[in-house]
Amino acid sequence: GNHVLIIDTKYYGSTLQYNFNKATIHSNNLYQMFSYVKNEDIGNTGDVEGVLLYAKTQEEISPNLDAVFGKNRIRVKTLDLNMEFMDIARQLDCIYKSSFE
Repeated sequence: GNHVLIIDTKYYGSTLQYNFNKATIHSNNLYQMFSYVKNEDIGNTGDVEGVLLYAKTQEEISPNLDAVFGKNRIRVKTLDLNMEFMDIARQLDCIYKSSFE
């Protein structure tokens, strides 16, 4: 259909940034994804969605965000690469399928 899904992958030794002992998602990554989505959705239809996908690290906290900016949904998810390929594929399928809900 007309639905567009933009996925941007990131890897950092530390997935989250820390300011004053508070863990947050890298704001520059969110701004970048917001820019991708808004530039693709020139008609402001809301049919463009973005997923910021981080590789899982040893950190106890993994980013998980689902928000709507204007009409566009932007999610932040974590992918565990320390498993069999079929399990990684299942994770990706879940992320993809959830974008059409």
